[in-house]
Amino acid sequence: MSEIEEAHAARVWFVTGSSRGLGRALVTAALAAGDLVVATARRPDALAKELGSHGDRALVLPLDVTDADAARKAVDAALDRFGRIDVLVNNAGYANVSPVETADDDDFRAQFETNFWGVYHVTKAALPAMRRQGSGTVVQFSSVGGRVGGSPGIASYQAAKFAVDGFTRSLAAETAPFGVRFMVVEPSGFATDWAGSSMTVHAIPEAYDETVGAMNRRVRQSAVGAAGDPERAADIVVRTVRRGEVPSHLLLGVNAVTMALEYSRGQVAEASDWEAVSRSADFAEPFPVELPPA
Repeated sequence: MSEIEEAHAARVWFVTGSSRGLGRALVTAALAAGDLVVATARRPDALAKELGSHGDRALVLPLDVTDADAARKAVDAALDRFGRIDVLVNNAGYANVSPVETADDDDFRAQFETNFWGVYHVTKAALPAMRRQGSGTVVQFSSVGGRVGGSPGIASYQAAKFAVDGFTRSLAAETAPFGVRFMVVEPSGFATDWAGSSMTVHAIPEAYDETVGAMNRRVRQSAVGAAGDPERAADIVVRTVRRGEVPSHLLLGVNAVTMALEYSRGQVAEASDWEAVSRSADFAEPFPVELPPA
């Protein structure tokens, strides 16, 4: 009996951006849990060597998520090998730093191609199989910045993460009858290469030093003791996926929780302050209404 046959009850994971960081940690955690993994990356050679000891339990594939045809072929290869996809993890993504005013349009768009359209392509490719199965979990790696926003210098990255969240909410409603679950993961800073070699910092004009420049310096000075542990994050995701229900959004990291709660409280307070004014836009409501104090 092959390893795949022996592991017939194991979940099959399909992970993008598997070569390092959180994606690599997730591949390791899923395999350690006894599951089967399709690990994809743009340059998979080193990954294939590292996962070779897992035999038939791991399939390594090249994948540029911006290529819709490549996404379909990778999903087909996964189905040919394992027969199903139980967990899709859209993890591939990156951010470059630049003020919007001086941003290179092609670079801004290229980030969106990976960070949003890559999620779209791979999710769309995997959905038919999950619908036929009547089950599946889609894990979208976003960022706490995709909830609260407001980080100077990474407008393309954060705009794409907001788009992923809106896309996922609509898709969850569309596919609810099919047994497909969705979970958006929103980490804060983790000990990965996100702000390292995978990030290009474009010229920051002096006028933007207090905003974009300060943000750039801050992400490169995170204390190691305060950074998130990718292995812990991966373990949490694997254990959460094994539950009967998953949260629609999963915050990871102390800063993620702090920022999200502060943002939510602020949103509730602002909506309450402007409630009477907001309601007054409807025909049946009293009008005009005095604006809140400035």
